[in-house]
Amino acid sequence: MVDTGIAAGYRTRVFVLCAFVLVVFVTPLLIARDAAAQIGSSRYAAFMQDADTGEVLFAVNADEPRYPASLTKMMTLYLAFEALKRGTLSPDTRIRVSRHAASMEPSKLGLRAGSTIRARDAIMALVTKSANDAAAALAEHLSGSTEAAFARMMTRKARALGMARTTFRNASGLPDPAQVTTARDMAVLSRRLIRDFPNRYAYFSTTSFDWKGRHIPNHNRLLAAFDGTDGIKTGYIRASGFNMAASAVRDGRRLIAVVFGGASGAERDEHVMALLDRGFDEMERDAPTGTVMAGSRSSLGLVASANAASLPSTSSRTSVRLAAAAVSRAQRVPDPPASTASGSWAVQVGAFSGRGPAQTAAKRAAKRNGGKARVERVRVRGKWFWRARVAGLSAAEARGYCRAASGPCMVLSPNLQ
Repeated sequence: MVDTGIAAGYRTRVFVLCAFVLVVFVTPLLIARDAAAQIGSSRYAAFMQDADTGEVLFAVNADEPRYPASLTKMMTLYLAFEALKRGTLSPDTRIRVSRHAASMEPSKLGLRAGSTIRARDAIMALVTKSANDAAAALAEHLSGSTEAAFARMMTRKARALGMARTTFRNASGLPDPAQVTTARDMAVLSRRLIRDFPNRYAYFSTTSFDWKGRHIPNHNRLLAAFDGTDGIKTGYIRASGFNMAASAVRDGRRLIAVVFGGASGAERDEHVMALLDRGFDEMERDAPTGTVMAGSRSSLGLVASANAASLPSTSSRTSVRLAAAAVSRAQRVPDPPASTASGSWAVQVGAFSGRGPAQTAAKRAAKRNGGKARVERVRVRGKWFWRARVAGLSAAEARGYCRAASGPCMVLSPNLQ
């Protein structure tokens, strides 16, 4: 499928959001840039949060529209779990397979028109194989009519859950230009599945499914590869790239991470694991680190603005973990006492390929919130970038600055300047 529509529209913007992890030390910046750029396309988006508190730990393009692909089935399953809870559906309910459902493109179980499948098996097929024919059959049964009617139910439920930027057009995630979501919205849905159906959520931990003599493994390889993972869902269509919503628990703390736009399943998995590793590391330390993302305790990095022409090409997939480690090392430097740091803190509000845009961003931020506008030039792999900052702040002012920011913002302690 040709990638047009949403992605093409966003390529026309002069400035695009990218996943640069910006710190002051040059080496961590270089490595972190590779880690972000390895996803490397306009389809990329990521979001991570503490599932218990809702605290945002990482956000890149989190509210930009993306194609959900098979993450769509998370909402199909949400409505199925609601029906099970109400008693209008039971695990043993026989669901008839229509001609429409049987005609779905792979991935599929190969259900025949006129046959039936138990609701439990349909749910298992969605969780493990991401079967489109089972999704359509379940949708028709739950709506009492058509898959299109079920998609309208899905969209209404999305709005009720607070997924304001999500619209569904089918139950499976097969390509439809009008079916869009965001990384943040998919994190909302993940969190609600866990919270609203604590028993049914266990379906997402299933590592395999036996169907008529066939052993079907779960597409979610993090269940075996990453300690603490207990769901949720993977997805892929050409227009979206490789997507994932994942949840993991360590020491009683749960993280949810959503990534869109991986170039391969392996790249996506490595990226999600790196995010989760870093998130758990931050939660374990649970202390100020000197680099704080807007509205969060964590500091995986800053979502920066850059000229589209300056974005790096796809690089090594293995650099994801290196970046997380590099940023972690840089951030282990303790903050100085607030009493001695008054007026010596700063915030960074973007990185640009030209001095003019950087100056504009810095001056606009300083005018709005106080402080002194400042720009700095940095060379990254032979290319020059300008960092826009506001200096002359206290620790409290810098942190409050970023908590109130509507765009990119990173707190810089004196140690990180």
